[in-house]
Amino acid sequence: MKLRNYLILLVCAGVILSVFFSPNLIAQERTKRDKAKDTKTIIIPQQVKKVFEEGMPIRQVRSDIPFTIIKHIYLPDLPAKQNLHSIFFFQVKNADLGYTSLISDAEKKKEEETQPIVESSSNMLQANSHIFLQFNRLENDSIGEPVREVDIPVKLQVESSTYEANKEELYSAGDILPPGHYLLSMAIASADLKRIGTQYFEFSLPDEASLTNKTDTTPLFFMGEMEQLPSPIRKATVNKGFFTYIIFQIGYIDEKSISSRDNLELLFYVFGAHPGEDGTYNIESNYEILKDEEKAIRYALGIYNNPLIQQTLPLKKTVVVKSESGEKEESRDLEPGEYTLLIKITDKISGLTVEKRFDFVVK
Repeated sequence: MKLRNYLILLVCAGVILSVFFSPNLIAQERTKRDKAKDTKTIIIPQQVKKVFEEGMPIRQVRSDIPFTIIKHIYLPDLPAKQNLHSIFFFQVKNADLGYTSLISDAEKKKEEETQPIVESSSNMLQANSHIFLQFNRLENDSIGEPVREVDIPVKLQVESSTYEANKEELYSAGDILPPGHYLLSMAIASADLKRIGTQYFEFSLPDEASLTNKTDTTPLFFMGEMEQLPSPIRKATVNKGFFTYIIFQIGYIDEKSISSRDNLELLFYVFGAHPGEDGTYNIESNYEILKDEEKAIRYALGIYNNPLIQQTLPLKKTVVVKSESGEKEESRDLEPGEYTLLIKITDKISGLTVEKRFDFVVK
């Protein structure tokens, strides 16, 4: 995996801390928030809000642009941790995001006449649509006022040779929110707002401060390649096949399409872990892969000094092969089938434990 274990190394080295504890950046963030509170800027157009209001009571979707929210994950907004990065993965047909050529037909013809050999910018397509996110707090099944509205212009670009208009692909969108129980109203709209598709999604974000005698983790998922970005991402974005987290771009792997040649790359945070007197943590984690509750693979004990854990688990099992010359151990790929990843986490300082199970499929 690219930059394997890079995230934890950077956390331990203080890169994220130095970025986000910069006095100038903190002051800038506070100024932006104060201005946002004082302004009455319309973020979500009224025609979209009207569609949300009509559909919210019974979660009635609008299918002008069909899409499906398939997964929700969250990670702490380090280093402060009061808020959480909330990421929603959704599937939508590429054509419904309004991909068109970056240049007009006239410009394309002129370019072909003047630069027939050089690779043309007309080979690139760009999406032209909007994603709107509205977050309402839920209290006793009652929908409160919106606490956050987001407009994300979709301007993703793709090579025309790889573009498949009718293919449903995986995209992500998200934002930073405080703990709470929410209803997400999400819309994908054409640039002219004549086509609006909606979905509704209930979710909860935990408050670590309330976990005094309990540990828990962020949702489990498998990540692909991870790359460091030039600068922190502090605004809502939409991405294809990956998501952004603080200063990283992280690929997402569908747990239903794992190859035995892949490694399981985990990234999760342990809520409720207690630091020692020196400020460091002592967390242990046992990892096992089960097949119908039978142990298929058992990994070495993981020991961590940080609650943000990145772990690589190869899908290799050890088998004993008998022959006339005796017995020997061989490493083999995990056979195709349905499996369960079992994780048992112990905070050695507090003695608190938590167990997590995560189902996946090896193709």
